[in-house]
Order: sequence, then C-alpha cells, then structure tokens
Amino acid sequence: MRKYITIIIGILLIAASAYIANDLSNTKKKQRPKNEKVAPTVFVETAHNTSVPVSVLESGRLMAKNRIELFAEVQGVMEPSKKEFKPGANYRKGEAVVSIRNDDYKANLQAQKSNLQNLITSILPDLRLDYPEAYKKWDEYLRNFDMDKPIPELPKPTSDKEKFFITGRNIYTSFYNTKNMEIVLDKYNLRAPFSGVLTEALVTPGSLVRPGQKLGEFIDPSVYEMEVSVNKSILPALAVDKQVVVRDTENKSKKWNGKIIRINGKVDRTTQTVKVFVELRSGELKEGMYLEAVMDGESIEDAMEISRSLLIDERMLYVVQDSTLQLVDITPVFYNEKTVIVRGLENGQKVISKNVPGAYSGMEVKLYQGEQD
Repeated sequence: MRKYITIIIGILLIAASAYIANDLSNTKKKQRPKNEKVAPTVFVETAHNTSVPVSVLESGRLMAKNRIELFAEVQGVMEPSKKEFKPGANYRKGEAVVSIRNDDYKANLQAQKSNLQNLITSILPDLRLDYPEAYKKWDEYLRNFDMDKPIPELPKPTSDKEKFFITGRNIYTSFYNTKNMEIVLDKYNLRAPFSGVLTEALVTPGSLVRPGQKLGEFIDPSVYEMEVSVNKSILPALAVDKQVVVRDTENKSKKWNGKIIRINGKVDRTTQTVKVFVELRSGELKEGMYLEAVMDGESIEDAMEISRSLLIDERMLYVVQDSTLQLVDITPVFYNEKTVIVRGLENGQKVISKNVPGAYSGMEVKLYQGEQD
C-alpha cells in the first residue's frame, strides 16, 4: 500500500513541476514589436512648362589675332640692338626687331647705283641732239640723283623713239636691278608691322642667320581670338557681331565681353559642330589662357529645366503621384553642363528635385513640407 502511495506522490510532484515551469516560461516570453514601415521624405518641385532660354557653354584657348612668325630672307650675322631680342620685349610699330649685318650688300648696291648713274650720264649728249624735248627731264633726274637715298622712278618717255632709245642703252634693266637690290636691303632689318611683344626668340646677337631660318614669334597683346566648337543646332541663334560673355574657367567671377567675328561655313562630319571665333580685347588677357564662352541661343518653348542627375536612363523621371513614386517618360531637348531642358511633363506634376536613395516605381513617400536648401 505504501508503495502505491509513494508512486502517486511522485507523479503529482512531476506534474506540478511541469506546470510551474511552463507558467514561468510564458511569463518571461517578450512580445516582439511589429515593424512599422516608414515612408521616406522627398523633395519635389511643381512642373511648370514655360519658354526656357538656352545658354551654350563652350571652352577654348586664346590666340593673338595679330601674330607673325619671324623668318630670315637673307644671310648674315645678327647684330646687337638697343633692346634684347628675348621673349617679353616690346616693340612699337616700325621699330627694328632684328638687324642683320649688311655692309657687303650695301656696298654692292652703291656700285649698282653708280652704274645706273653712269648710264644716264652717257645718254645725255645724244638726247640733247636727237631728243631735245626729253633732255631737260633726264638732266634734272640726274642732278637730283642721291646715292644715299632710294632711287626715284625714271622719267616717262614722251614717244616710242625715246622709249626704244632708253631701252637700247640698258637703262631700264639697270634701274630695275638696282630697285630689286634696294628691296632686298630692307630685308636685312625686320621691323615690327604693329606694336606688340616678342613671345619667342630663337637666335641671339652674333648668330649666323640663314635664309628661311625661323627667328622668333611676335604678337599684338591687345586683341585676341578664341575658337570654340558649337553644336549645329544653335547656329540659327548666332550671328557675326553678336555679344558673348567669356569667363575664366577657374574663377567664374572674372568675365570679359567679346563678340563673334567669324562663323565657319563647314560642319564637322564627326562631331556635327561648327567653329565659331570670338574676339576679345583686354589688358588682363594673355595668349594661351583657357576660357569659357557663354552664348545665348533660341529659347525652347513648352519645356522645363531640371538637374541632369535626376534623369533615369536618359528618358525618364520620378514624379510623386498619390504619395508614391512613379516613372514618367520625358524628352530631353537640350543638355547644359549640369542641367537638361526636357519636354513631356504635365503642368502641376510633382517632380522629384533631389535624388531618393533606393527609389523604385511604387515606393511610398511623403512630401517635405519645409523649404529646400
């Protein structure tokens, strides 16, 4: 009997322990909070299609409008001058830039002048007898003949007989040979065709200069040209003498006013662009500077300008419709550096103005109610 009582008590203790353990586990179990889905806040702007002005930004490098490369046409030793023949040297118009020793050539020229003078002297007796009407002008020409000055033009013959007589004495041949030597003598001194500055010097005084040798480069630092390539679509809005704003690529606040002086008539086959040349005048400018030209084109009607970063696959945009993101098709019309002008948006649509991380079509969002930065 006692054995059965012990077994029953054991069973009751086990059952009580199981019940207590189960009750304790239920009291310690914590309920996990339900995940609440939070809609991200988005920035939007209301679509409003208007007439959007087009500004084309193109870059180019400055080149002096007036520039010459100095080449020697004669041979000789370069002589020293008052100014050093080095980059940065300034010269006024007509001032000698390069002087080449010409003593030998000048002596030959004087000998040629003397020969012409002797020929004219030899015909005076015959002119007095056979052509008395021509004698006076030839005699006067000979009296005014100056060996140290350029020879004047020969007297014009009054008859064919006089002309043939002068020709037969080789006076015309001697005259033109002398004239040609005078022209060559001028080439021993290279003079500045305009006021400017030397930008390159390849010889020094004492150097032997040979015909065809490049001596340096000379520019006018007061007027420059900038060549830019613009898309052919903007050509109708461009014209010669149209004003253009040019600015520094590193410091946007530095601006200069220029004007279009030439437009190439040829479209580049590869890029479909046209060369446009802008003229600039300023003492601040230097050759070789890299600048940006801002040119105004024709306005695009019924369009809107947005950030290029908002485009999806270059043809879609996110808009907010019924508190969800939706993709709409648009047509990009003109690309600027950071923006794009598009068509296809409806007036009043809420267009995303800042990118939304992880955005997808159908995503629930809420509109930002404050002011955008």
